[in-house]
Amino acid sequence: MMDTLDSDALLAAIQGTIFAGKLHIFPSIESTNTYAMQQGAKGALHGSVYVAEEQTAGRGRGDHAWHSEPYAGLYVSVLLRPELKPADSLWLSLAAGLAVLQTIENVTGLVADIRWPNDVLFGSRKVGGILTEMNAEATRVRYAVIGIGINVNHRQFPPELRDMATSLRLEADRVPLRQDLLVAILEALNAELDVLIKPATFSEAARGILRRIEQNSTWIRGKQVFVEEGEGYTGITAGLDSSGFLRVRTPAGVRTVLSGGVRAITKTPLEANHVTGD
Repeated sequence: MMDTLDSDALLAAIQGTIFAGKLHIFPSIESTNTYAMQQGAKGALHGSVYVAEEQTAGRGRGDHAWHSEPYAGLYVSVLLRPELKPADSLWLSLAAGLAVLQTIENVTGLVADIRWPNDVLFGSRKVGGILTEMNAEATRVRYAVIGIGINVNHRQFPPELRDMATSLRLEADRVPLRQDLLVAILEALNAELDVLIKPATFSEAARGILRRIEQNSTWIRGKQVFVEEGEGYTGITAGLDSSGFLRVRTPAGVRTVLSGGVRAITKTPLEANHVTGD
């Protein structure tokens, strides 16, 4: 039986969250994030949710393509109008990663890992990713979109992805319906955002996110990595700074990763200079 989404049941299940009454489901769309950003420019409401059964041009971080097999994954984007400064937008990605991690453990019993800032892994294989985009002025975010992609029912992947991607079906004894997984993710994300995007509780929420990321990610400390930033560099991860950015200890000193992807070094440092991609 095809694992389809039921809009009426979903709308009923998310009553009481910021997403209530603002769910939009598409049989097929190029990219939920692209569409959500377009709707943000047109004045769409805070908490609007855009979900697709299939994406024909799904995107990951750095404009990498996201494999979006029909009815196999969750492809969802949430539009927010948060009271945040542009410099604080990283917290949205980190909070979403924790929401996904918590949901996967709750519904499957499996403990996943977070590769800073936006990938959810089982071992070295990626099961989910977060793409956060925003439209901002110098001092405030006009609107932001959190895109979440999770591989759920995939039984196999294209040859170029087989060594780096996995799915809940390939990892878990019990695979949840995508509908149940989506409800659980939106509920977990609602709880994160309830404190994060309010000025009165932002600082406390940020400290909690820092603590939980450190507790739930093997990538934050002591991981030998290659950073795809500038000409690239190698080092050992040394925790997060107070703004949520990853620090890496290199022979030249501690550097802060601002935008580059982070990859574990499984080859020599010289060979690692050529390791790229998702």
